[in-house]
Amino acid sequence: MASTLPLSQSHSFSTIKLPNRVPKSTPAPSSFLFSKKTSSLSSQLTLSSTRRHTVVVAATTTEMPKKQSKGGFVDEMRAVAMKLHTRDQSREGEKEPEGPPVVKWEPSINGYLRFLVDSKLVYDTLEAIVEKAPHPSYAEFRNTGLERSEALKKDLEWFKEQGHEIPEPSSPGISYARYLEELSEKDPQAFICHFYNTYFAHTAGGRMIGKKVAEMILDKKELEFYKWEGNLSKLLQNVRDKLNEVAANWSREEKDHCLEETEKSFKHSGKILRLILS
Repeated sequence: MASTLPLSQSHSFSTIKLPNRVPKSTPAPSSFLFSKKTSSLSSQLTLSSTRRHTVVVAATTTEMPKKQSKGGFVDEMRAVAMKLHTRDQSREGEKEPEGPPVVKWEPSINGYLRFLVDSKLVYDTLEAIVEKAPHPSYAEFRNTGLERSEALKKDLEWFKEQGHEIPEPSSPGISYARYLEELSEKDPQAFICHFYNTYFAHTAGGRMIGKKVAEMILDKKELEFYKWEGNLSKLLQNVRDKLNEVAANWSREEKDHCLEETEKSFKHSGKILRLILS
């Protein structure tokens, strides 16, 4: 069944019903507002209970472990991400809503494949950059356990085995990959912002989106894209600690520059996310 969903120019939104018991979580970039009557899909991620069967979900950079680091630059990154939510999505949100519902949340296999293919290109690019490490600090983020390229490769092979044609990467993914390559060479602070938002958002809102799509068009099959080896909370904490260590060597100006890149990261990821509805 389809549900209406407000789709802004820079972010994506959607809506789902979840069971009465909703786990507590902390707000996390790309967001989905799930309610009985309306749905929204933006670029931030929160999970909070509102009324029975109603949940707000946003795909932002803060995952859902019970404990988070106190202090450190990662907390600043999260705070900036939360301000890019609307007030409907989070009490910390400051962004104004960008229009009424204009489309239906009705994913298709073809659209989802476009999303997965473009996502793989972005993760391939991020992981190749970290491996090459044009800036020494990037080497800290090798083999974190958050890598997604191999998982996506397996998923696309599965779709092919089911008889689906795998598309070529499209403009949103190609543009984002090129942008990341450029940033990685000349602007490490901005690159780290995208690294953080991409990986952390997927562990939060990304999983909620994947579950909803699986329920609607994949007979509830869980893709490898949404599985991690080991304890995800520990993997995230290890990366969070490394991000704080790297940022500890930055000036205040460099930190602010990193934070200023957050909205661009939301816009790029939002364009890829909207491929699900194409």
